[in-house]
Amino acid sequence: MAKIIIKQIKSRINCPATQKRTLDALGLRKMNHTVVMDDTPSVRGMVKKVHHLVEVTNA
Repeated sequence: MAKIIIKQIKSRINCPATQKRTLDALGLRKMNHTVVMDDTPSVRGMVKKVHHLVEVTNA
C-alpha cells in the first residue's frame, strides 16, 4: 500500500477541540513532528480536516 508522510507545520494552539483530536489520531503531538501512514481514504479525510496545520508528501 502507498504511504504518505504527514508533518505538523503549525501550532495546535487556538484550534477547535475536534482538530486537536484529529491531530492526536494522526499521531502528531508537537510542531515539526512527522509520521508515516498508509494512504487510505480515512487518513486522507483526517488530513483534509487539518490541512492548514499539516504538510503532506508521498513516501
